[in-house]
Amino acid sequence: MSTDGESIPDPVIDGDGGEAAPIAPLRLLAEDADDLQIISAALQDAIMRPVDIRWEKEARRLTVVLSRFCWECGGARVMAAMQFGDVQAVKSRRLPRLPDQALELLAMDFQPTEAPGGRVFMMFAGGGDLRIDVECLDAVLTDLSERWPARVAPTHLDEAG
Repeated sequence: MSTDGESIPDPVIDGDGGEAAPIAPLRLLAEDADDLQIISAALQDAIMRPVDIRWEKEARRLTVVLSRFCWECGGARVMAAMQFGDVQAVKSRRLPRLPDQALELLAMDFQPTEAPGGRVFMMFAGGGDLRIDVECLDAVLTDLSERWPARVAPTHLDEAG
């Protein structure tokens, strides 16, 4: 622990077996579609369960806890949370209802409606999606835990093959 009370991130092992520079926990803010695309890339292949989706209707807040594959450090996963503010409605389409069934997040997209509002789409493997209607885009992604080695790195089949 550093003297200012902040944790020092764990070092990452480089390809030669030596220590590389530590990678700080990820914390990203999205206020427009471009910002959300950066978060979408960071969350590609994240794994979650339906029980990990929590909509607090009165607070107008949606929180999703997930296991994120760390593309920026490779070979590791970390628990993370994505939270949306100013949420007006949440709808799902073709998502499993069993609370512990695994969902794999493929991408997120923002479609504007009446400015500054719009719809965030979280698209999952298998064709299901979660639609989040927002008064304005106000989302944050933050890592919650230490990283651990991933058992398997995600792979993507080539569209042409």
